[in-house]
Amino acid sequence: MSVSVVPGSTRGLVAVLGPTNTGKTHLAIERMLGHKSGLIGLPLRLLAREVYTKIAERIGTANVSLITGEERIEPPGARYQICTVEAMPQRTDAEFVAIDEVQLATSLERGHVFCDRILNLRGIHETMLLGASTVEGVLRELLPGIEIVSRPRMSMLTYAGSKKITRLPARSAVVAFSAGEVYAIAELIRRQRGGAAVVLGSLSPRTRNAQVALYQSGEVDFLVATDAIGMGLNLDVSHVAFAGEHKFDGFQHRRLSAAEMAQIAGRAGRHTNDGTFGVTGNVEPFEDELVEALETHQFQPQKVLMWRNSQLDFSSLDSLDDALNKLPNSHLLSKALPASDIRALDLLTRDEEIREQCTGEDAQNNVRLLWEICRIPDYRKISPAAHSEILARVFMDVARGGHINEDWFANQTKLTDRIDGDIDALSNRVAHVRTWTYISNRDGWLENHLYWREKTRAIEDKLSDGLHEALTKRFIDRRTSLLMKKLRENAMLEAEISETGDVVVEGHHVGKLLGFRFSADATASGPDAKAASAAAMKALAQEIEKRSSRLAACPNADIVLSDDGYLRWLGEVVARVIANEGNALAPGLMLLADEQLSGASLEKVKNRLERWLANHIENLLRPLVEMSRDETISGTARGVAFQLVENFGHIDRRTIADEVKQLDQDARATLRRHGVRFGAFHIFLPLLLKPAPTSLICLLWAVRHDRLEAPGLTEIPQISATGRTSVEVDAQYDAEIYPLCGFRIMGRKAVRIDILERLADLIRPVLAWKETGEKEGEQNQKPEGAYDGRRFYVTPGMLSILGATHEDMEQVLKGLGYRSNRHLESEIFPVEEAEPKPDCKETTEEKSEAAETTNEPVEELVEGSAANPQTAKVQEPQEPKESGELEEPKTVLLWQRDFKPKRQFNDRGQRGNSKKPGTKGGSKSKQDAKPQAKHQAAKSRKPEKKPDPDSPFAKLAALKDAMGKK
Repeated sequence: MSVSVVPGSTRGLVAVLGPTNTGKTHLAIERMLGHKSGLIGLPLRLLAREVYTKIAERIGTANVSLITGEERIEPPGARYQICTVEAMPQRTDAEFVAIDEVQLATSLERGHVFCDRILNLRGIHETMLLGASTVEGVLRELLPGIEIVSRPRMSMLTYAGSKKITRLPARSAVVAFSAGEVYAIAELIRRQRGGAAVVLGSLSPRTRNAQVALYQSGEVDFLVATDAIGMGLNLDVSHVAFAGEHKFDGFQHRRLSAAEMAQIAGRAGRHTNDGTFGVTGNVEPFEDELVEALETHQFQPQKVLMWRNSQLDFSSLDSLDDALNKLPNSHLLSKALPASDIRALDLLTRDEEIREQCTGEDAQNNVRLLWEICRIPDYRKISPAAHSEILARVFMDVARGGHINEDWFANQTKLTDRIDGDIDALSNRVAHVRTWTYISNRDGWLENHLYWREKTRAIEDKLSDGLHEALTKRFIDRRTSLLMKKLRENAMLEAEISETGDVVVEGHHVGKLLGFRFSADATASGPDAKAASAAAMKALAQEIEKRSSRLAACPNADIVLSDDGYLRWLGEVVARVIANEGNALAPGLMLLADEQLSGASLEKVKNRLERWLANHIENLLRPLVEMSRDETISGTARGVAFQLVENFGHIDRRTIADEVKQLDQDARATLRRHGVRFGAFHIFLPLLLKPAPTSLICLLWAVRHDRLEAPGLTEIPQISATGRTSVEVDAQYDAEIYPLCGFRIMGRKAVRIDILERLADLIRPVLAWKETGEKEGEQNQKPEGAYDGRRFYVTPGMLSILGATHEDMEQVLKGLGYRSNRHLESEIFPVEEAEPKPDCKETTEEKSEAAETTNEPVEELVEGSAANPQTAKVQEPQEPKESGELEEPKTVLLWQRDFKPKRQFNDRGQRGNSKKPGTKGGSKSKQDAKPQAKHQAAKSRKPEKKPDPDSPFAKLAALKDAMGKK
């Protein structure tokens, strides 16, 4: 249901709009004092206090009152009232009324309060609305007949760009949006620039005024604050630096609008003094459009104000809820989101006891009381539930007994009456006591409310003084002032170096000695920092000399080589490994030290680190190092050894096939003594496939090729260290690193080369199998995977050692030089030869995939098939088969070496590839194959050369003959 919104009279209604530093608040004060009575509503308690103080100094405290949620100063007969907007009465008989910062009527959290005062609160003779020009349009349309007065800024505002916090000019205000950020920035300024005053909206007026006095008096040149300074606090600020640009507005974290930034930036350059603004910390420089808007004060106009029905019905809880949820009937007004008071009401009305108190004869009074209690601000910010507990206790006490139980109230206030603890503890107590101060300022809730009003005020003042003292001690460093004084007097400065390497001059941390390099404090700047660093150099020279002697005599365990190529001594970087063009196993070293390390000390450190590095490489890569030094290796073997060293311990056998053929048995034996293994596919050193050697190999390769930033340089050795025999290839990693860790990339898999050699060991016997033995009629046992001595199929054992799927295995075998052909299972494994298979049904979830080279469906493992683990059902996308429809035949891949024989014979012993009539592709039955094979063997048999009787092969043959005769 909507409500017809009828604004109050516009007679005597004036809106004074413009940017900051236009004198709007000053104008309102002067206009009010020109009337017999007046009322001013301000957005912050701090600002209300400031305005109250100014007016009281002019006309006396007896003539002006201050009313906020937590503070009431009400002299009898006071003609002028200074209030926060929330504390303004809904009706007044004052001649003059002013509402400051009316653009806050667009705020999600508090906008409905400002909107209500704009629409309904009027002075008898004059009403003045003060704020930004962004609301001019909506005020004109919402309040027809209103007079608009625009005021220009009295000084220029200019963007100064980005500056480090430690390089901000004096008389700067740094703005952040959380207490933690404010404290961190103030701490940084304290260490580098002497100190800073701190202003937060949550501070009590007493603490805030004391902090501002430190800044205004010139005791400190910096102010760190939240956006509280954007609401009319008049300070002597020349520059405003944004250390943040996002804030939590009660509902979400968001970036400040340009108009909100202008409100804060406008604090710089008061009266006719020009000011500057900029960014600092991690805030990116403002974009040009934003800078132009802030300098010219041109912003997007606000089109709607936040509204909430203020005509409430307290006859029942449901009536109150209905009234709060009514909608406005104007397109210029938007229903406000549920504020903290509505959220508290929702929680409290779930309590059956509270609902019971809000029924019956006294229901209207209790509903009204409940609503007033729900409006108690949650200063503690612990949780809605914790806040609701206090509200529920207050309501039940007042509703049942007429007043809050004073024993309970006394215990609550007593908990806050302590000034021990740090800033956070004191701030927390201030937040707690503000709740009790607010309650004590409500008439009738406490039987002796005047006493408690004074009591809570005294506690808050005591805590405020303690908090101010704690803030001053923490964020204003007297030692920095002393250091600056000594620098001006050219006095000698004392420097110390702690055991952890921290360098301190006159109590100020100026940097740290890391290994043999001095790292100046990055936050230090200015002439004081430079002078302190110069004083530290004298102490550094002595310390570096001591460290060089300790390193020269240190045990090997104190030095480590990290993955980034740096040598670290006791955790500190002292050198960097660099490339040596002559030998990959003997890289160079670059010492990382300041000029204080020189002469004999420099040589001691360099020699010790070089010895350690050489010893480290030799321990982990001993087979390579010793092979590179072995002068007995000669001829072709020396060339193979050189290539193994250059390739860090393994080579694809095909790349040096000619050299390997030229190696005699003695040359091979020499290489084998160094751990070289001659595999079917690789020549490699198995000892170098372990985790520690592979990590070092990767580092040496990266140093040699200047690839220390190569992706995967750290990750792939870590994968290798887990013992994986194969891994999925990560496209984000540098492909050159896999071989360094002993992996060979085969399609989408990277397989360890020793595992590939084990695969070769499985393939070798199935390709060497012959159906008949040397003796006539002798039958050789057929190994698993063998077919005809030329071809084989993949077995579960082959898949197991690789940890691969059939699809992966296809890629591996193709990469190793094998090719495949697809055959029907019935041709390869006749039914009469197949073993009985268990009853297993192929599910409809089996998928078909096309082979890369044949474009035919790739087989899948048929569960339970011991005779042929590669048999597969050829499946194509199809409709579900009906009953009786034949299934597609199953196929199997047969693999053979990927080369064409020099001679091919058909079944007649003729050259060529003629097909036998009635057969497919010239295929022959097994019965025909045996005599034809014997015939081909007889025709092609050539006279054998007589072997050397001293060769190992001749001796092996003689041994076999001897065993056969027995």
